[in-house]
Amino acid sequence: MRHCPICVQDSIVGHGRRRKQAHDEHHDWIGVRRGICNRCGKTFTFLPPFSPPYGHYSLIARSQALRRYFVEGGGWEAAAPAVKDPDRVADPSTLRRWFRSLDSSLPPFSYLRRTMLAIGAWLRKTENLVHDSLPLRWHTTFPFLARFWPLRI
Repeated sequence: MRHCPICVQDSIVGHGRRRKQAHDEHHDWIGVRRGICNRCGKTFTFLPPFSPPYGHYSLIARSQALRRYFVEGGGWEAAAPAVKDPDRVADPSTLRRWFRSLDSSLPPFSYLRRTMLAIGAWLRKTENLVHDSLPLRWHTTFPFLARFWPLRI
C-alpha cells in the first residue's frame, strides 16, 4: 500500500518494522511493517488481516473463543482459546468484553425504557402531525408501537 489516506497521494515509503502481540495457537508475536508518508509525515502500521489494532489476541483466537462459548455452550473459562504461550490464556473478563455485544441472552435495554417513556409522552400530547395536508396518527406513523406498546418495557 503506497496510497496515503490523509493526503490522498501515492507517497508512503517503508519506515521499518516492529513487533506486535497476536496470541493464538500459532503466534505469540508477529512482525509488522511500518510506513511514513513523505508528504504529510503521518506514520502507518500495516497490520495483517488476522490482527486487530491495539489487540493482544488474533482474530483466530477470538473466533475460536466465540465458537467454544456460543456453539459448544461452554462457560467463559472453557471458552478461552488455545494459545502458543500457556501464560497468555485470556481471562474470562476479557472474553466477556470481546463478545458483550454478541450475547443475545441479555439484550441491551439500557436506552429502551427511556426511549419508550419519551415516545409515550409524545403520544399523550394532543398534537397531530401533518405531512402534505395528511394527518398522521401514531398508529400509522409508528406501526411497531401498536405491536410492542402493550409490553410496557
